[in-house]
Amino acid sequence: MFNSQYTSAIEAAKKAAIEALLHNMHGPFQGLPRTAGWGYPEPYTRDLLISILGIAVSENEELLKSIRKVLETLAKNQSERGHISSLVHDSDDRGASDTTPLFLLGVGIYRKVNSEPDFLKDAVQKALVWMEYQSPNDKYLVAQQPTSDWRDEQWVLGYGLYVNVLTYSFLKILNQPERAKKLLKGMSHFTIVGGIIHDHVHEGLVLKHKPYYAFWSYKVYSSERFDLLGNCLAILSGMASPARANKIVLWIEVECEEMKKRGLLAVDLPPNFFPYTNPSDPDWHDRYAVFNNPGEYHNGGIWPFICGFYVAALVAAKKFALAEKKLLVLTECLKKTNFLTESAAKNNGRSVNYINAENMKFGFNEWIKAQDGEAKGQNWQSWSAAMYLYAVKCVEEKSTPFFDKMRQ
Repeated sequence: MFNSQYTSAIEAAKKAAIEALLHNMHGPFQGLPRTAGWGYPEPYTRDLLISILGIAVSENEELLKSIRKVLETLAKNQSERGHISSLVHDSDDRGASDTTPLFLLGVGIYRKVNSEPDFLKDAVQKALVWMEYQSPNDKYLVAQQPTSDWRDEQWVLGYGLYVNVLTYSFLKILNQPERAKKLLKGMSHFTIVGGIIHDHVHEGLVLKHKPYYAFWSYKVYSSERFDLLGNCLAILSGMASPARANKIVLWIEVECEEMKKRGLLAVDLPPNFFPYTNPSDPDWHDRYAVFNNPGEYHNGGIWPFICGFYVAALVAAKKFALAEKKLLVLTECLKKTNFLTESAAKNNGRSVNYINAENMKFGFNEWIKAQDGEAKGQNWQSWSAAMYLYAVKCVEEKSTPFFDKMRQ
């Protein structure tokens, strides 16, 4: 348990997180949850499915019913070949690389919470077949198009770490051990460097001289920049061995200290992506100047939902003291907010009058600028609130619900 001086702050943040999720539970689209409190009224699939982790440990029946509706609606809107749409209510909004694996992982989690092993059986089978066809060479690694996963403003080409670790995770939770084993073997090949492909060398996502997994790899191209979410999932799912997990954590903490010394990081939490991509770098795209400047958004912003995964990964690596320390920093960061004024909220069709003033002290913002710690993006983001609840549960119990068994 936490030191008594921190207990009240964490309890207040947990209460606010539940209220944010309840507030977002009914949006304007078919009564499905909204993605954020005032902005993002749409039910974005990936946001809501990632939120399942926090909802599943919340023991809140209203939220569990809401997420069941999300899963059932996604199944109803599934494509003929098994793909899951990017918006829960819109069967024509397609093209995301992470929605189908997130759906399979989410169903697996919901089945365990609700003791319903055949929940959405037919939809799951169709989605599993869809995912098999996402491997271009039938060697188990899943490929994707740029800007098709949660990074809709950042290029991930070919075999991305995040989507492949999601795939490994759903294979484990849905009891597909042989395919999971073969995917793990494919991941474990070294990435190709030097621009030459030899017949005996296969693509993979392991780097020769660094402990973490590559951001993405495809043929003669790859990126060695660090993807926090993908590597956290690798630790949680057991894709990374305990020894590798320890090395990844140490590397993250050392690199973050160096960034703080250089004025690139103002918060004691890791950015989602680093080193940042700069305009002079070959992997810079002109559009980044508008949406993705260094230390912002996908290009190194600090995302509270991903920091929730980092806290959980620290628990999985048995770094319990460090996990508690980072959770406390995250708790303080969640107080940062750029909340709309009451009049602005009403202009967006919402009212803040009925929300408990104490809970309004927590922003649960979308992301935080790395260089100055300022809250950015939308407030009361569902996945920010939900992953905080999951992180707290992990630290409290020194376990990682749903992932513990994967690592075994």
